Amino acid sequence: MNKELPGAAGDLAKNYPSIWAAYAELGAATANAGGLTERERRLIKLALAIGAGSEGAVHSHARRGVAEGIAKEDLHQVALLAIGPLGLPRAVAAGTWISDVTDKS
Repeated sequence: MNKELPGAAGDLAKNYPSIWAAYAELGAATANAGGLTERERRLIKLALAIGAGSEGAVHSHARRGVAEGIAKEDLHQVALLAIGPLGLPRAVAAGTWISDVTDKS
């Protein structure tokens, strides 16, 4: 899995495998804690990344969403939904971060 991770996350996984393993276990436990589908979880994680203003996390969740077959229009709708609660500038920024990924695919 480490080979698939870009940048700093890949470096952390390589340099601290036990920490990365614990982080991965936490992710699996939270994913299995309720009845949300994989698609719903991915879109929620994208929304949370947008809310946090994390460009890297938005890229990551958009990239994973594309790989999981989520339509780019659906990924972009998440950014549009951010207009009300987060404001137009944050939503526009998120849309550009999603486009960084979807325009490549």
